[in-house]
Amino acid sequence: MDEDYFESFTPEEIAFHLQLSSRVDTGHRVLVRISSTQAHEFEVVIVGYDYPSGFSLLCGLLSAFGLDIRAGEIHSFSKQSAKGVAGRIVDVLRVTTKPGEDFDSTRQEEFERELQMLADLLASGSLAEARERLNRFLIERIEKMGEGLGGLGSPVDLAFDNTTSGQWTLMEVRSEDTFGFLYAISNALAMRGIYIHKVKIRSEAGEAKDQFFIVNRWNKKIEDSGDQQRLEMAVSMIKEFTRFLPEAPDPGAALRHFDQLLDKLIEMAEDAYPDRAIAFLASNRGMSMLAHLLGSSDFLWDDLLSIHFSELLPVLEEFSTKKLEPGPSFKEALRHRLRDRLEHAATFEEKKKVLNTFKDRQVFLIDAAHVVQRDATLTDFSYALTDLGDAVLQETANICYAELVTRTGEPSLSSGASPAYSIFGLGKFGGREMGYASDFELLFIHDKPEHAGFFESFARLVVDFIEARSHGIFHIDLRLRPYGDAGNWSNSFDQFAKYYSAGGDASPFERQALIKLRWVAGSADLGRRVEAHRDAFSYSGTRWNWADAMELRRRQMLELVKPGQINVKYSSGGIIDVEYAVQYLQLINGAEHPEIRLPNTLDALAGLRRFQIVREADYATLHNGYLFLRNLIDGLRIVRGDATDLVLPVETSEEFKSLARRLGYRERDREKGAARLAEDIRTWMTKVHQYFVMRFDFDR
Repeated sequence: MDEDYFESFTPEEIAFHLQLSSRVDTGHRVLVRISSTQAHEFEVVIVGYDYPSGFSLLCGLLSAFGLDIRAGEIHSFSKQSAKGVAGRIVDVLRVTTKPGEDFDSTRQEEFERELQMLADLLASGSLAEARERLNRFLIERIEKMGEGLGGLGSPVDLAFDNTTSGQWTLMEVRSEDTFGFLYAISNALAMRGIYIHKVKIRSEAGEAKDQFFIVNRWNKKIEDSGDQQRLEMAVSMIKEFTRFLPEAPDPGAALRHFDQLLDKLIEMAEDAYPDRAIAFLASNRGMSMLAHLLGSSDFLWDDLLSIHFSELLPVLEEFSTKKLEPGPSFKEALRHRLRDRLEHAATFEEKKKVLNTFKDRQVFLIDAAHVVQRDATLTDFSYALTDLGDAVLQETANICYAELVTRTGEPSLSSGASPAYSIFGLGKFGGREMGYASDFELLFIHDKPEHAGFFESFARLVVDFIEARSHGIFHIDLRLRPYGDAGNWSNSFDQFAKYYSAGGDASPFERQALIKLRWVAGSADLGRRVEAHRDAFSYSGTRWNWADAMELRRRQMLELVKPGQINVKYSSGGIIDVEYAVQYLQLINGAEHPEIRLPNTLDALAGLRRFQIVREADYATLHNGYLFLRNLIDGLRIVRGDATDLVLPVETSEEFKSLARRLGYRERDREKGAARLAEDIRTWMTKVHQYFVMRFDFDR
C-alpha cells in the first residue's frame, strides 16, 4: 500500500475499508456504501477487485446518475497475481447531484446493481461489452437529464512528472471542471491501454486539478517525450470526441471506432499528418460528422479502414462540402476517374485490382455521404450507387471482352464487325433503386447463337472480375436469367425471345421481373431490341394470372417470415406489397399506356397517378410508405451489411434504439424515440397492406 493511503484516511476509515474488503468475493466483486453528507452531497465508498478500465467505468456510471465528482481518492493495492487473482481498489468520492436530479435509495440501489453488472463483465474478460454498455447507458441518461457534454470542449493541460514516484508516472490534469470531465479523461487513458494506479481528485474555483499515477500497457513509466505527446494528443481528441457521442446512433460503437481511428493516426510519422485534414478532424464539424459515421455501422467502419489513412482524412473533409448529386455529369466523372486509374494498370490482374479498389472506395464515399449529409435524399443515394454500378460494369465489360479476345481470339462475322452483346440490370440495379448491400442483378444477352461458347466465357469472366462480399453490395446475382441456376450465364437473343414468349417457359413472376430490365453495357442496338421484346411480352395485355400472383405473395408471408418476427420485405405491409402493387398495375395497364413502362418504382407510381389508375390518397400511401420502408431497410442493412437480413430487432433492444436514432428519431429519451419508430412501422405497414388487400382482393 502507498504511504499516502494511510495519510489520507483515519484509522477508523481504514478499518472500515478492510472490513468491506474481507467481504469481496466472486459473488460481490464490488461493495458500495453511500452516505449523505449534506443536501445533494454524498460520500461514495467503493471497495472491490481491481480491473482494467474499472475507474473509467465508475466515473461514467456516476455521470449517468447525474452525479458530479467534486473530490476523491482512488487507490489500488496488490496488482493481479500470476494466478489471475485481481488486486483490490478503495475509491472514496465526494459527489453532488446535478440540479433537478435525485439520488435517493431507489437510485442508489440501481447504481449498485449496474456497477456490479459492469464488474461481472470485466471479470469475464468482456471489456468491450462493458464499455459499450456503459456508453449507451450514459448517453441515454444525460439526454434524459437534458445535460449536454459541451463543457468537454474546454482545453485540457497535461503535465508529466517522473520524479515524484519511482514506480509511477504522475500525470497532472488541469481544465475547466465540467460535467463528465473525469469520465472523459479516465476513459481516454483506459482506451489507450494506460493503467491507473491512483487518482487524487480536486476541484477549486471551477477548475479541475486531478493527479493520475499511471503506467503504460507494458507496466512501464511514460518517460519518452514522444510517447507523452502522443498520449496527450489521444486524450485531448478522445475527450473532444466524447462530447459528440449524443449525436451518434450507437455511442458505444462510435467511441470504439474512434479509438481505432486514433491508432491509425498515431502509427503515422508526424511529418506525414495532412494538416488541413487534422484541423478538420479536430473541428466541431469534423467531430460531429465522425460521430454520425463511426456510430452507424461496423460494416461501414470496415470499408473506412480499407482506405489508406493518408487519403482518409481529406476524404472525410470532402463529405462536409461536396453534396451527393448523381446524374449524367456524376456518372461521367466516375467513368473518367476510373479510366485514369486503369491507364496505369498493365496486366489484366492489375486492372482487376484497380477497378475493385476504386469501386469499394466509391461505395464507401456514397454510403458515408448518405449518413453524414442531412440533405442527401434516398433517391440521390440510390441513383449515385446505380451510376457507380453502371460505370463499373461498362469498364469491366470492355476489359473482359478485350482479355477474352486476347486469350481465344474474337468470333468472326461475315461483315467483319465484332459480335454484339448487351448486359442488363434487373431488380434494384435495373430499377435504379440500389441501397446499402444491394445485389448486382444482371442478365447477359448475345446476338448470334453460334457465339454461345465465347459469351458464356465472357459472362463468367465479368462475374469473376467484380469482387464483393457475399450478400454485400455489388454481389452479382444471375438467378433471374432464363431457367435460373440451371440456365446458361449468357443467352442468345433468340433464346431470350423464345423463353419470354406466350408459349415459352417463363413463369408469371418472370414476366413481372422483366419490368425492371434496363440496358447498361454493350451494344445499345441489341439493348433496344431486348427492351422492345420485353415490352411486347410483359406489357402484351395478356391476362395476368391473379391466382398465381396471390398464391406467391401468400407463400412468401407464410414461409419466409418466422412466427413472431417482422420482416420488412416479406411480412404483410412489407415493401414487396408496394413493389408488387405497382408492378401488377403496370402489367395490367402497360399495353394501353406505354408511359408507365418504367423500371423505377416511384417513376412508375407517378405515371399511374398521372393516368388516374391510382387515386391521389392511395398514391400518398404507396409513395410515402415506400420511402419509409426503403429508409428502414437501409437502416438495417447499413448495420448488418447483409442484403438478406431484413428482420426487425426486438423493439426494446439496444439495436432497435440505435436504428431509431439512425433514422432520425432523436428524442431526448431514446426509448421514446424507439417507441415512436415502432408505432410508425406498424402504421405504415398496416396502411400499405390494407391498400394491397383492397386493390387486389387479397385474402391471406
